[in-house]
Amino acid sequence: MSISVFDLFSIGVGPSSSHTVGPMRAAYRFVEKLKALQVLEDVARIQIDLYGSLALTGRGHGTDFAVIFGLAGWLPESIDPDAIPLMLQAIRDAQRLSLGGVYPIAFTEARDLIFHFQEVLPHHANGLRLTALGENGQKWVSREYYSIGGGFVLDEAEIIKDQARSNEAPGESADGAQIPYPFDTADRLLEHCKNTGLSIAQVMMSNEKAWRSEPEIRAGLLKIWGVMSACIDHGCQHSGILPGGLKVKRRAPILWEKLKNAERFDEMNWLNLFALAVNEENAAGGRVVTAPTNGAAGIIPAVLRYHVQFQGGSPESIVEFMLTAGAIGILFKLGASISAAEVGCQGEVGVACSMAAGALCAVTGGTVLQVENAAEIGMEHHLGLTCDPIGGLVQIPCIERNTMGTLQAVNASKLALMGDGEHIVSLDNVIKTMRDTGHDMMAKYKETALGGLAINAKISVSTPAC
Repeated sequence: MSISVFDLFSIGVGPSSSHTVGPMRAAYRFVEKLKALQVLEDVARIQIDLYGSLALTGRGHGTDFAVIFGLAGWLPESIDPDAIPLMLQAIRDAQRLSLGGVYPIAFTEARDLIFHFQEVLPHHANGLRLTALGENGQKWVSREYYSIGGGFVLDEAEIIKDQARSNEAPGESADGAQIPYPFDTADRLLEHCKNTGLSIAQVMMSNEKAWRSEPEIRAGLLKIWGVMSACIDHGCQHSGILPGGLKVKRRAPILWEKLKNAERFDEMNWLNLFALAVNEENAAGGRVVTAPTNGAAGIIPAVLRYHVQFQGGSPESIVEFMLTAGAIGILFKLGASISAAEVGCQGEVGVACSMAAGALCAVTGGTVLQVENAAEIGMEHHLGLTCDPIGGLVQIPCIERNTMGTLQAVNASKLALMGDGEHIVSLDNVIKTMRDTGHDMMAKYKETALGGLAINAKISVSTPAC
């Protein structure tokens, strides 16, 4: 199966790609299905059932409002984050919502939105079921959806096919597009580079042309970078307390004030600033880019901003950075997972660190082998990283964890550039190890808020996870 860089980098809202962006897309898809079946006007109410991690950390991650807005016809890339609180309150006060924005139905949250804390649907930890009911309670349509990380959503038939993807044509995408340089392992990607003399970014560009023209690809990637950069700026300028009850104070504006007037350049704290700014925006439900997820959304923008602001990065190098990062992200998506509910935070912060490390290495003159080495280093030292958000909120330890991943990405790039590309552990080795480690990890450490800091910190919040 082939994946586009634009599947990995998508514009959305916080706080979570798997718990906010994905469920909103799933609910939107469900309404589109009702329209296609021509039963929309027969629907009197919608029942929403959330399972597994979507139930356990759903309130803290915004799954409740995400599904509501998806049913109301909104998508993560089009909804105004600043308008969400007032629109949500209006729906709750009226106890009505308009399916697809046009067909009003009764909606009582306590009755129609059900959290199944002890149940998991069969194919993934992030599962939800949407059921359209008639006036007398008769079931018109019911669909199960799975939010598999990074905002990717599959229905039951699609996820079964996805889990059997090894049987698919390796050069064919889900929409049937044929790409010239298919790869599902780093070895195969490196082989394409060796045989053609192309860089990783050039291989990706050739593949992306199966969907779009080169000018469209460049413009699209620069647009995504523009949203990432704006997110950093917005996060540097907005102070206050993050929502959710933990009373976490935004630190990016304070650090920004110190750094912009400092006499000495402090590389580490500039990187900290950029990552903090993005992930505080994400925690506040702001406009962010999945990179490859929301929980790890600060690392790639922080490293790329560092390259642009302090290394003289150009539009050309930004495109190269994004394409290289995308190739590495695809390897993890196909070979393991980018869902913390499936493999822990190694699948989010670890993957983002690996992507950023390889991409920075590429734009600072690294060879193909050095890029692969940088990506391997970035993940190797995140192996086993758990996901244990306090209160089910994407705040502690998530925000600071992005600063750690950012610093490690830059260091991994520097270490790789010091060598000649030769190394003992391959990127494929570390991807397989990450996958196996995630499968062995206890469920309480995989975005359930049932273990680790989530229970040992003993911090009460006003909006508990369950």
